[in-house]
Parts: sequence; structure tokens; C-alpha cells
Amino acid sequence: MIRDDFHDRLDDLLSQWHWWAKKYIPVPTCGADPMFRNAKSAKGYDTTAEVVDDELTSSQMKTIDFHVGEMKDPYRSAIYVHARNCYTGRNVWLSPRLPSDPMERARILGEAKAMIIGKLLSAGVM
Repeated sequence: MIRDDFHDRLDDLLSQWHWWAKKYIPVPTCGADPMFRNAKSAKGYDTTAEVVDDELTSSQMKTIDFHVGEMKDPYRSAIYVHARNCYTGRNVWLSPRLPSDPMERARILGEAKAMIIGKLLSAGVM
């Protein structure tokens, strides 16, 4: 039961992480005013609680991004594909970096999930 809770929570976090990573823009948009580059709320009308929640979520997503980025292939590829599948709600995305055998892919994904759960538990994200 607890093991399933960890995997369910991981799937939820990976789905959020995939959405967060999709909207990353490496270069600020043209015409952005440097005076507001460190503003905590881009909208200007968020409550303090919303700003704190956004900061916490951003911190969690950066931690997940770091730990997934530190993984070696094929485990990193398995997590990327799994995160995309969790985000879309479909199990259709595959990677050419993963084996074509479904049992072997499932084994690699299981090992990758166990690795990332351990790292996120030690980092305080889960």
C-alpha cells in the first residue's frame, strides 16, 4: 500500500514536472523590463500565499529536474518518457533509447522509479 502511494505520488510529480519543463524559456522574451526580472509574481496581483506556493512548486520542480538530469541513460530516458505519458494520460510515448522489448522497458522503468523515489525522499520532495 505504501509502495503504491509512493508510485502514485511520483507519477503526479512527474506529470507536474513535465508541464513545468515544457514552459521553460531559456532566453527572456524581447522587451522584458530588467527592473522587474526578480519580481516574485509575474501577474502582479497574486496573494502572498499564491507567491509562496509558486516558489515551493518551482523549488520542487527544479529539484526533480536536477535529479532526473543526473541519472544515466537508459534510466533518464525512461523517466522522461514516463513523465510525458503521465502528463498526457496515455501510455503511447516511447523512446528509441529504450529497448523494444516491453518487459525489459518495464524493468528499466521500475529501477529508474526506485532510484528517483530514493533521491526525492532524501531531498525532501516526497
